[in-house]
Amino acid sequence: MKTVFTTGEAAKICKVSQQTIIRCFDSGQLKGFRVPGSRFRRIPRDVLFRFMKENGIPTDSLESGKRKALIVDDDEEIVEMIRDVLEADGRFQIRVANNGFDAGMVVREYHPDIIVLDVMLPDINGKEVCQRVRSDTALDDVKIICISGMVEADKVGELRAAGADDFLQKPFEVEVLVEGMCALLGVEPVAT
Repeated sequence: MKTVFTTGEAAKICKVSQQTIIRCFDSGQLKGFRVPGSRFRRIPRDVLFRFMKENGIPTDSLESGKRKALIVDDDEEIVEMIRDVLEADGRFQIRVANNGFDAGMVVREYHPDIIVLDVMLPDINGKEVCQRVRSDTALDDVKIICISGMVEADKVGELRAAGADDFLQKPFEVEVLVEGMCALLGVEPVAT
């Protein structure tokens, strides 16, 4: 488990901008230390935890060290396959929604780091879910990977324009999905 964080890592954990963390550090609100001979700031885990508690920032991402993933798909087999691989991976905490309405509710309450979103949902399409997530500035840091077997190449551009960070055509290898998730979140790949 990580014991010291960069300002960028602390910003991701607190879900604020890196500038906010730097301002809090420089003003003394957030204690830490500078790397000798450089201008780089570092924040110990216990100090960051205290800072988060004092400022009403949820500490669950710091406590578990896991990234939050939301899987949105109405195909239970695909959901189970993705969930099994992510749980075995150990770096993700997982929630599931089976339609766009539930996804909208879960996104606000859970504030995932990443959403794996089926484009063809029973109630609203993935493009609309992307637009709704992107219209909420509190969710600016949420990454979205769309998945579908029914999307033509020209529609992928529309999904990206609506806010998707990546797209995978079904069927896909779950390992490829995990690699894409890690790349978007800046998570180190697991050494094999």
